[in-house]
Amino acid sequence: MQQSEIQAVKQRFGIIGSSELLNRAIDIAVQVAPTDLSVLITGESGVGKENFPQIIHYYSHRKHGPYIAVNCGAIPEGTIDSELFGHEKGSFTGATADRKGYFEVADGGTIFLDEVGELPLSTQVRLLRVLEAGEFIKVGSSKTQKTNVRVVAATNLNMTQATRDGKFREDLFYRLNTVPIAVPALRERREDIVLLFRKFASDFAEKYRMPAIRLTEDAKKLLVNYYWNGNVRQLKNITEQISVIEQQREISIQILQSYLPNDDIERLPALFFKSGNDSKTFNSEREILYQVLFDMKKDMNDLKKLVHDLMNDPQVDVQQPESNYQTKFLAHNESFISTPNNSGEFKNDKVNRDSKPYSNIYNDVETIQDAEEYHEIKNDHKPLTLEDMERQMIKQTLDKHKGKRKMAAVELQISERTLYRKIKEYGIE
Repeated sequence: MQQSEIQAVKQRFGIIGSSELLNRAIDIAVQVAPTDLSVLITGESGVGKENFPQIIHYYSHRKHGPYIAVNCGAIPEGTIDSELFGHEKGSFTGATADRKGYFEVADGGTIFLDEVGELPLSTQVRLLRVLEAGEFIKVGSSKTQKTNVRVVAATNLNMTQATRDGKFREDLFYRLNTVPIAVPALRERREDIVLLFRKFASDFAEKYRMPAIRLTEDAKKLLVNYYWNGNVRQLKNITEQISVIEQQREISIQILQSYLPNDDIERLPALFFKSGNDSKTFNSEREILYQVLFDMKKDMNDLKKLVHDLMNDPQVDVQQPESNYQTKFLAHNESFISTPNNSGEFKNDKVNRDSKPYSNIYNDVETIQDAEEYHEIKNDHKPLTLEDMERQMIKQTLDKHKGKRKMAAVELQISERTLYRKIKEYGIE
């Protein structure tokens, strides 16, 4: 479709935005409209999925037929079959007369099944028969009825996962998903956020007969970078709240923050900017995540190198930190070492920094909190097994206490009998 045609669709149905993802979804809806293929619209709650069934109906040959929208999640499980397919008089308690269902009423038109993922499994079987054969049976009846209905469904669930979990029939999913349309979340079309805010502010100014609110530049940046878990619906509600409550028409970042829930703000990565030529700006969340992951990898490599150097050079003076990591280690009053318990497993024990010099702690194998981490650090040289580490630890502890097993056992937190057995097992002299 040409951009002018897409713009005409937006104006007709009140859709605001210029995002490529949004334009693509509208294009698919218009292209599939002349056919009778089933369409499944997916997207988070509040993105505006309800506009697309109307587009499909309007541009189809059924546009003069009935259009019925059904919220499947709002109908109780016990009555949904009756609502969709109708019932016969006396079929259940309270059925005092025959009733036509939505599929009978919408014959020749379009039926929109919103939140189709909430349908009970028994109703899914009935719906599958309508899609495959164009026929249904009323509740309490044995007579098959025909219907010619175009089905458009929508859901905010992960339907692939729902089929794996057995909550949705796989055959029905593929039957509905003949043509999928994915409506983007608001955070995926950030270029439209300020435009939407202005439209909503203008609408509410006209509705409540007051001047329209406007945002400062800092407030615009916060609005664009916010997570928007509730998408367009949340943006519209917050715009209405500010329009009605705030007397000041220019909205600062402080005012805007008071209306934005903290649970969505916390989803954004924290950014730290340097001054001068090192400053950097990010154009998308993807760039932010890449930078965060790159920094984490660099920090881990620095930490591994530091521990490796300390393990292999007993003369390293850790009282004179050479890196930020050593500074952080020395900033605490306590450190942690790993020692084996009676079962030979390792556990963390607090050791006061004043009770043992840090130079000794870093030189011992005890500084590694996990045998696998130690193995990873030493992997470039010679792999050590858990037995090798345990033998080395016992030997170092015995040397420290000049062969006194009782004192060594107390430090290792194992019984003297277990220590004797380990010494004999490992052949330690």
